[in-house]
Amino acid sequence: MPNIRETAPPHEQPEENSRHGRLTVQPGPPIAAVARTGLVAFEGQAGDLVAQAYVPGPAEDGPYRLALLLHGAGGSPRQALDLMLTVADEQRLLLVAPQSDAATWDMVGVGFGPDVRRIDRVLQEIVTGYPITGMLIGGFSDGASYALSLGLINGDVFDAVLAFSPGFAAPLVTHGRPRVYVSHGTADRVLPIDRCSRSLVPRLRALGYDVTYDEFDGGHDVPDSTVRRAVDWLYSTA
Repeated sequence: MPNIRETAPPHEQPEENSRHGRLTVQPGPPIAAVARTGLVAFEGQAGDLVAQAYVPGPAEDGPYRLALLLHGAGGSPRQALDLMLTVADEQRLLLVAPQSDAATWDMVGVGFGPDVRRIDRVLQEIVTGYPITGMLIGGFSDGASYALSLGLINGDVFDAVLAFSPGFAAPLVTHGRPRVYVSHGTADRVLPIDRCSRSLVPRLRALGYDVTYDEFDGGHDVPDSTVRRAVDWLYSTA
C-alpha cells in the first residue's frame, strides 16, 4: 500500500475555526496531480497513521466524488473504508478515512479541535492531488454522530451526510443545507433507536433539513443492503 508522509509543515487552519468545527478546505483544480490509486496511507511526521484512502483507478478517467468516512469509537480507518469499499469503483468515490486523535472523535471528549485540524489537513492533501467534483461526509456510530455534526457545521463544504446508526448531532453553528440520510437498526442495543434516530430525525426535519430515514431489522451494524440504498439515494436525488 503506497504511503504519503508529511515532509513539510502541514496545512493548518486557525485554531479558532477548529474549535467551532469549521473546515477551510475547498475542492478546486488539483495543483500537482497524484497518480497513486488503490489503498493509500497518510502518515504523520513521526510515522504514525493519520488516515487511509481508497482511490479508484485509473485517475485519468475523470473527476471523483470524495467521501469522508469516520469510524466508530475504538475503530480504525480501514473499518471506515469498508463501509463503502464495495461501491467505490463503480461510483468513482474517492474514500478518505482519518484516524481519530483519541479513542473516539474530539467532539465527544475535549470538544472540536485536534480531529478537525487533522481532517482539514488530509482533505487539503487530497484536493490538491486529485480532481474532486463534490464532497460528502459519512460515518458509523460515534462516527455518524461526528459526521452529522461536522456535516451541518460545514454544509457549504459537504453536499450530503450519511449517518449510519448515529447517537446525536451537536453542531455549534450551521452553514448550508446538506441532504441527510440516516439509517438505524430497530434492535440496536448500543445506541437504542428510540433514544437516538427516532428522536434525532424529527428534530432535523423541523430545522428544515431534507432527511431520508431508513430503519432496518438488525442491531448496531451497517448491512450491505443499507449501503446500497444510501448510494442509490445519493445519486437519485443529486
